[in-house]
Amino acid sequence: EVGEPFKEEKAVAKYLRFNCPTKSTNMMGHRVDYFIASKAVDCLLDSKWAKAKKGEEALFTTRESVVDYCNRLLKKQFFHRALKVMKMKPDKDTKKEKEKGKAESGKEEEKKSKKESGKDEKTKKEKEKEKKKDGEKDECKKDDTPGTPKKKETKRKFKLEPHEDQAFLDGNEVYVWIYDPVHFKTFAMGLVLVIAVIAATLFPLWPAEMRVGVYYLSVGAGCFVASILLLAVARCILFLIIWLITGGRHHFWFLPNLTADVGFIDSFRPLYTHEYKGPKADLKKEEKSESKKQQKYDSEEKSDSEKKEEEDGKTEATRNSGTDGSGGERHSDTDSDRREDDRSQHSSGNGNDFEMITKEELEQQTDEGDCEEEEEEDTESGPSHGKS
Repeated sequence: EVGEPFKEEKAVAKYLRFNCPTKSTNMMGHRVDYFIASKAVDCLLDSKWAKAKKGEEALFTTRESVVDYCNRLLKKQFFHRALKVMKMKPDKDTKKEKEKGKAESGKEEEKKSKKESGKDEKTKKEKEKEKKKDGEKDECKKDDTPGTPKKKETKRKFKLEPHEDQAFLDGNEVYVWIYDPVHFKTFAMGLVLVIAVIAATLFPLWPAEMRVGVYYLSVGAGCFVASILLLAVARCILFLIIWLITGGRHHFWFLPNLTADVGFIDSFRPLYTHEYKGPKADLKKEEKSESKKQQKYDSEEKSDSEKKEEEDGKTEATRNSGTDGSGGERHSDTDSDRREDDRSQHSSGNGNDFEMITKEELEQQTDEGDCEEEEEEDTESGPSHGKS
């Protein structure tokens, strides 16, 4: 025979009921709350009964002591042990899901083949690069393959049934609560509700000033609710009028978040939203996507051309350095030709054009000018000697 529970047992059961994590489900047509044994043991080991008081020993010292105490609570019908029974899906549902998965994979493959056939060579190159990146990612994550549809994580459904062996075991065993005390918050809310109902019934006995104030408050609250309802209807009418006039191209919403599941202030933000859903909008989206792709391709081509120019510049520099020692005269000839070309180009332009010349070129020009003066003196002295 099981006696009535003691005050201490009621206190422990109440603490466990409101502090141990619980879940709700259906059992034999009734909504019940259940918990897992291991979590209940952990909850009691963290409670005040697991700490020793002055002159007294702790009630819970080990997990075994908690299990023994919970067996006492189970015998006094605070909770009982249940058995998980998984629900099996019928064969028809499984076959339908398989067919749906195959159909979706086939549609995705057809879409991909159409896109690949319609694109140019530029897009093909970009696809190859994307495929390489996807291949590197697939090595790390084999489940996220591009061809296969993603599997949705579905939780297996189960139902609870009474267990034959009613005993408390530390583990993943399931226990259903029978003890359902009233929480303090629910008690306080009920008390406030009762007081409010009594005060409302005694409204004729209130002072005159309070009655007038309550009257104005009720009228203001009623007007506010009516205005929100009228706004909700008016915004729908405005949307329909604009939608019909523009043939479904312009979608204009006044206070779009008025009836959304948001806060009071956020329901009035933004003031309006406008969307254009016509043929031009689709063309603009396509043009933007194509322009982005072309910019990427042009940047890649520019980078390749810059690399080639740098390589050509390096080869020319090496050739020039190799030919400086052997062909000094050729270098001077080429320099003189370049100077003449530059002078001809500058002479064809405006008179205000100037040319930047290095120190080496200035020295070479002065040397050439001296040589020309000496040649002129020789020519003048030559005929004079002849005359003499």
